[in-house]
Amino acid sequence: MQTYRFSTKILLLLVTLTFEGFSQKTDNQLFIIKNIRNYKKWLQNKPDSGLLPLNTMVSPLFAEVPYATKNNFTGQVLYHNHSFWVTREAGEKLKLIQDSLKSLNLSLYFFDTYRPYVSTEKMWRIVPDERYAANPANGSGHNRGVSVDVSLANLENGKPVPMPTVFDNFTDSAHHDFSNLSNEVLKNRAILKGVMEFYGFKALSTEWWHYSLPDPKRYPLLNIPFKKLRKL
Repeated sequence: MQTYRFSTKILLLLVTLTFEGFSQKTDNQLFIIKNIRNYKKWLQNKPDSGLLPLNTMVSPLFAEVPYATKNNFTGQVLYHNHSFWVTREAGEKLKLIQDSLKSLNLSLYFFDTYRPYVSTEKMWRIVPDERYAANPANGSGHNRGVSVDVSLANLENGKPVPMPTVFDNFTDSAHHDFSNLSNEVLKNRAILKGVMEFYGFKALSTEWWHYSLPDPKRYPLLNIPFKKLRKL
């Protein structure tokens, strides 16, 4: 009977072909989906984990996108062809939040939702501090579509209401326990935190604008550009 040796080179080739479009860091099993083809494969087994356009769930959609300009803490344009994306779970909760705020003549005001993993890496190189930036070794809730950076706005004109600091202010003034603020600002921060937490989001103690769904690892880390998502 003739026997055959299985070539190590062939094995490596098969592994490479199988995981084309994925990457994995063996130190902590960080798994990243990086192209649409493999993202679609993932969704065949877990369809509810996919990203959806935020504007199909939240209305009106008031927003600004500092990362699509150089006017952010990195001094770089991080986002090209930007659009807002979240998981269905996050979007459904944000819709409930938006509807609740309307009774107060208020609206959510968005800065960021989903971001590609490569942007997390760029941010970490400039601010390697886990109080204010996600460590790429763990990935970010933003890379999974379950974290949002939000404020409040007047429902009638879309103008942001006063908050403790500007977006991405990395000082104690942005912390939730900072109290040396006007009554109006304290009230606005409390309204945002109260409604976000009521519907299941968790606040980040060092950033008044950052909220995430619990247990984010239920969702995959993505490194898919906005332009590619739009083609789905």
